Amino acid sequence: MKKAISKRLTADQLKELKSLAVRSDDAIDTSDAPELLDWSGAKRGLFYRPVKQQLTLRLDADVIAWFKGQTASGEGYQTRINRALREYVQGQAPKRRRSRA
Repeated sequence: MKKAISKRLTADQLKELKSLAVRSDDAIDTSDAPELLDWSGAKRGLFYRPVKQQLTLRLDADVIAWFKGQTASGEGYQTRINRALREYVQGQAPKRRRSRA
């Protein structure tokens, strides 16, 4: 199944987004979009699709075996490896900022 690709924004849509970006939050009329208080039916990441890059990566066999053994939740081992790497990278960002100060 192919994943749908979002259509590019029109010139008018880009112009509207730029005009909204320079306004303060209080100056934007959101009366036609009521606040949603019940998020119980929300689905995380439904519209977000990160750009993936295919590459060849050599990992130790025991590391791959461990990730493959952790896939009881139904998601693939590559997804779990990606999540572990992302968590590591995000954990490094605060350290990097502190060292520059």
